[in-house]
Amino acid sequence: MHFPIQRGFFRRTVGNVKAVDGVTFFVNEGETLGLVGESGCGKTTTGRCIMGGYRPQAGKILFHEANDHWINIPDLDVQGLKAARRQIQMIFQDPYSSLNPRMTLLQIVGEPLIVHGIASGSELEERVGELLRVVGLRPEYISRYPHAFSGGQRQRIGIARALALNPRLIVADEPVSALDVSIQAQILNLLQDLQAQLNLTYLFIAHDLSVIEHISDRVAVMYVGKMVELAETEELFLNPRHPYTEALMAAVPKPDPRRREKRIILTGEVPNPANPPSGCYFHPRCEYAQEICSQLEPELQEVSPGHYVRCHSLALELQGVES
Repeated sequence: MHFPIQRGFFRRTVGNVKAVDGVTFFVNEGETLGLVGESGCGKTTTGRCIMGGYRPQAGKILFHEANDHWINIPDLDVQGLKAARRQIQMIFQDPYSSLNPRMTLLQIVGEPLIVHGIASGSELEERVGELLRVVGLRPEYISRYPHAFSGGQRQRIGIARALALNPRLIVADEPVSALDVSIQAQILNLLQDLQAQLNLTYLFIAHDLSVIEHISDRVAVMYVGKMVELAETEELFLNPRHPYTEALMAAVPKPDPRRREKRIILTGEVPNPANPPSGCYFHPRCEYAQEICSQLEPELQEVSPGHYVRCHSLALELQGVES
């Protein structure tokens, strides 16, 4: 997904911001895939492409429907996208700006049901009351406005809205980053309980590694629009293979003050996605960089069962071991 850079009176395109450029992953039914990376790496843009909010310039986003039919989301027209969104919903990051302050809970949570012609009148009120009960809110709140609720309660309202159409896939875009730590744990536990009850599949976007470790079955790491590593959660945290992932793990504070580990300090700045370096985007900051890293873009390859890494240095190391 590239965004054009336009300048001048005639708004000529002079370049592109490569927000997402080289992201390949799959999400198994019923699992949680954590998508992690620093701010600006393209996590949210990836989620919005999956939702159909952005139409990417290239690539496919294949979704396996309940009727065993595959659809490519970028190819869908308006009606096709509307139908697909009954199965794919999103939980937004900010529980304050994502809820319309002029709408009651009945209108907010019930809007998807009205748009898709599923319920109205007393049936709508009953469905919304049940959804509020499922996320831990009282059905009596149905006539209240968002300003009457705390941040954690507002996020529960957003979750209820996402569940209204009984989706199969939920894209959770940093759903706990704007909440207090104590409330974060409640929302994470709620999401896990709902997943077990409703057989939901999550793409969980976050930059907090402790949250990712807690909720994810597998983790994908992004850097400047590219996916650099993908593995099961325990494998990734115990054995990070990409230098960027290794640096991320080293930056996590350890609860034991007697535990001393190697400290990795990355030099330089994060590359500009509008003008990225040649070859591997991470090579200007990588302590393992070799000549090939600045010349040729590495491919995402499987280094062990289910563990994928995009790194020349690791590939050369593995070749040396095999030979």
